[in-house]
Amino acid sequence: MDIQRILELLPHRYPFLMVDRVLEMETGKRIKALKNVTFNEPHFLGHFPGEPIMPGVLMLEALAQMGGILIRHSTDLEGELEIFFAAIDNARFRRPVKPGDQLILEGEITGRKGPFWKLRGRALVDGELAVEADLMGVIRRKKVDE
Repeated sequence: MDIQRILELLPHRYPFLMVDRVLEMETGKRIKALKNVTFNEPHFLGHFPGEPIMPGVLMLEALAQMGGILIRHSTDLEGELEIFFAAIDNARFRRPVKPGDQLILEGEITGRKGPFWKLRGRALVDGELAVEADLMGVIRRKKVDE
């Protein structure tokens, strides 16, 4: 899945879009995606000068967006949909992520109850675990202004 399709599924835009490409996806089961980490991303100006490191919260956001793509692609709901990040548990940061790295994002659906979806996510750099977490998202039909 290329960036054009990702833009159709997610409301995020630069500089907050954190998924560049979907590499693999099994609808309703799992996803593998890519985030290219580049030096020109605005957060590197202050995090940290002289030692740029991707903020952990943005790595988690990348996992959440990856999960949103999988959920959106896996639902049988029709019409305009919204997906919200609902919870995070068991987040662990294993190594710093720096400009020039490629984050390989992997996610697997671990549960679903009504509009709530659970996902186990992790991100790797050069095969080494950078971050892992359990995420929850909720999907609903977009409310139309009356």
